[in-house]
Amino acid sequence: MNKAGNSAFLKFVILCSGGFVAAIGSGISSFGLGVYVFKETGLASASTLITLLAFLPGLLLAPFAGVLADKYDRRLLMILGDGLSALGLVYILVCMMSGKAQLWQIGVGVTVSSIFSSLVEPSFKATITDLLSEEDYSKASGLVQLSGSAKFLISPLIAGFLLRISDIKLLLVIDICTIFMTVAVTFAVRKGLVSKVSGAKKSFMKEFRTGMTALTKNRGVFMLVLSGIGISFSLGCIQALYTPMILGFSDSSVLGITTTVSACGMLVSSLLLGIIPVRKGFTKVLSRSLFFAGIFMAGFGLRENIILICTFGFFFFSMLPFTNMSLDYLIRTNISNDVQGRVWGLIGIISQLGYVIAYSILGPLADFVFIPMLTPNGILADSIGTVIGTGTSRGVGLLIILAGLLLSITAIILYHVKPIRELENGGEVCTEN
Repeated sequence: MNKAGNSAFLKFVILCSGGFVAAIGSGISSFGLGVYVFKETGLASASTLITLLAFLPGLLLAPFAGVLADKYDRRLLMILGDGLSALGLVYILVCMMSGKAQLWQIGVGVTVSSIFSSLVEPSFKATITDLLSEEDYSKASGLVQLSGSAKFLISPLIAGFLLRISDIKLLLVIDICTIFMTVAVTFAVRKGLVSKVSGAKKSFMKEFRTGMTALTKNRGVFMLVLSGIGISFSLGCIQALYTPMILGFSDSSVLGITTTVSACGMLVSSLLLGIIPVRKGFTKVLSRSLFFAGIFMAGFGLRENIILICTFGFFFFSMLPFTNMSLDYLIRTNISNDVQGRVWGLIGIISQLGYVIAYSILGPLADFVFIPMLTPNGILADSIGTVIGTGTSRGVGLLIILAGLLLSITAIILYHVKPIRELENGGEVCTEN
């Protein structure tokens, strides 16, 4: 790698460091809000509602953010997105300082934060292509996931400890502080970068159509993105329900420790990818990692046993960096840089529709269908209940098991889709018309 390449990679590492700090802060407040809402309401559906409100606005705005990422300075958009997202957290904090925050007030706060945060991801993903050469994409993916893993690895342990000596307000203050630290890091890196966004400015709809054309023109990429709906539904299940499942038979400190131990799997795999990048066989890596992630996910919901949950959780999270790296590489190498902001925005809204479905239906399903079926006198108590047990958390566990099996089936189907396998050869790169 030449001197310019080293300098660009260093800037990328600095940006990842800022993302690492932001992920810690975001994870701390997300963990705290999840515990707060569940303890106040006792309903899995309340927790999943807040998760949905934190997720949906950013998802719906992703295509708009993608267009902006191709029209304007990507680093400036990252600064604005991170900085303004603090407004929602400040609102929740003010409500809590005036007394207990109502569920709708927390919903408003996380929605506002999500709206501005939507500016960040398409700009950041496109910036990776600005900075790095193709041979560094795999390594970059590992480092990005290492940064993102802080939300699951470090944050729950810190948040679980802080909730024992303080309350949710301290967690929100910490998150707000980390946001402004991240803004400062991005601003410092931005000063030495030249944005590669170029070309005449076009109307939003024309930019949107250009991005959609680039995405759908490559059949393999589009089918891979569509398969992401099933993948994100399964992952959304464990993300939405693991907190109610564990709090159903334990407390927030155990929840924090369990989440951290499980997320160590993501840390190990991300470090491995950062040191020894994958060079070929991306479709095989994708399908195999998804298949085993589903098996481990099913094991995660099997019993009310913290050691068992931590073990399966560790292996589940260890599969995710391989999945994300493979998806990232196969898409990035088949879409031209000049439309990547728009394409990543569209990919976000399509592939993550599964999360919306999961967050919308799984809470009510758990509270009103699966939990009653696996109470000591429930209709499944004498059948499935003899295997996975009965109690408040067992209905949630059964939902997680079923979602894990669905993920494994999706992996098998995905590997046998020919256009997706052909992406390995770097098919025709779609460019702007």
